[in-house]
Amino acid sequence: MDITINYLAVIVAGVVAYAVGAWWHSPVGFGRQWMKMMGLNEGHMKNMPLTAGQAMSIGFVVTLLVAYVLAHFTVLVGANTWQTSMQLGFWVWLGFLAPTLANGWLWEGKSLKLFAFNAAYALVSIEIMALVLGLWH
Repeated sequence: MDITINYLAVIVAGVVAYAVGAWWHSPVGFGRQWMKMMGLNEGHMKNMPLTAGQAMSIGFVVTLLVAYVLAHFTVLVGANTWQTSMQLGFWVWLGFLAPTLANGWLWEGKSLKLFAFNAAYALVSIEIMALVLGLWH
C-alpha cells in the first residue's frame, strides 16, 4: 500500500496539539495542579536537568513525531471523517498511550490522580491530532 502523508497537516496537527499541551500545563490551565501532583515547586522547576527552552523544543519534536506516525495510521485505516478520526484517536490512546502512562502509577509510585491527569491530556492531544489529520487529507 502506498501511503501519502500530508506533511502540512502533520505540522499543523503537531502545532495545535503542542499549543493545547502548553496551555494544559500552564498556570492558566492545569499547571498548578500538575505541579502539586508531581510534588514540584518553582525551585524544582529551576533545577531541572534541561532548561525550559530545551524541554519545550524536544517536546515539540516529540509531538511532531507522534503526529507523523498517527498520519500513517490515519491513512492505513481510512480515517477521513470526524467520527472515524475520533475513533482512531481513542483506540490509539486506549491501546498505546494509556497503558504506557499506567506504568507511572504501577511501577513508579505516582498517584492514580496523576495517571488520570496525564491520561486525560494524552486523550485530548491524540484526539486533536487525529481530527486534524483525518479531516485534512
